[in-house]
Amino acid sequence: MSSQLLKRPLPYLALILAHLIWGAVFVVAKISLEEFPPMSLAFLRFALASLLLAPFLLTQTKKIKIDKEDLPKLIANGVFIVTLNIAFFFEGIKKTTAIDASVLSLTIPLLSVILGWWVLKEKVYKINIAGICLGLAGALVIVGLPQLLVGKESPKVLVGNVLIIISSIAWVIGAVISKPILNKYSSLIVTSIAFLVGTITFILPAAFEYVQNPSWVDRVSILGILGLAFMVLLSSISAYFLFEWSLAKTSVVSANLFNYIEPFVATFLAVTILGETITPLFWVGAILIGLGVFLGTFAKERYHRHHKAHRI
Repeated sequence: MSSQLLKRPLPYLALILAHLIWGAVFVVAKISLEEFPPMSLAFLRFALASLLLAPFLLTQTKKIKIDKEDLPKLIANGVFIVTLNIAFFFEGIKKTTAIDASVLSLTIPLLSVILGWWVLKEKVYKINIAGICLGLAGALVIVGLPQLLVGKESPKVLVGNVLIIISSIAWVIGAVISKPILNKYSSLIVTSIAFLVGTITFILPAAFEYVQNPSWVDRVSILGILGLAFMVLLSSISAYFLFEWSLAKTSVVSANLFNYIEPFVATFLAVTILGETITPLFWVGAILIGLGVFLGTFAKERYHRHHKAHRI
């Protein structure tokens, strides 16, 4: 990959920029949730993103007809990869730290390997099993199991970390559902429909939040609006196009190597902006997860080819 990086740097720079944006989302979301109720923020994010993607989707649907029998899979993909994933993520990151959430999100490749083996009957090697065990052990450390056993873990943080794990599981289920439909439809169509499903499913929860506390609208500051704009324009749309453009010019294996950028970005911003701290136990969990992801996905080229999912 190093020779390709020197010869054709633009696709790799686009990948780096996309993952820098997704790494910052952990901190941006935590700040934005100080002003927006979680389901309202989710509704606004995907409603605005759907409107902005609508013109691109219309140009695609003129060329490709969506079969009725594929609609249940497209809707299910949206429910898991947007509705459940984002709902649990927003609720989780409100309770835990951006640092913990970013590192716990690295369990997604490990969960994908497990589900790929269980559902898609993909082959798993002994080195993959060793990596999965290491990664899951690291996740338990960061979630707070050691502190829980000695009675020092904050219940709020523990719940938040568990919700982040559930969010990751929802994402992986959505990625598995999207596998066959991505072979038939472009990722733009699949993503746009997922955004639309998310918008519709967040309407009632957002309305309920407004009925409970209508005054939250008056308290939204310029900072909150900028956070929402970041998630709509950069995270959901710009990073998506950067990722897809670079993916077409490199490979999924190469693209996925840049996933490790996100926790570093999130950690740096969380420490400098939010004042979060890093504990020695966190480093233990982070190292275990890092080694686990490397070993758990080692030699899984088939897995990489079939999971062209991206963050939203």
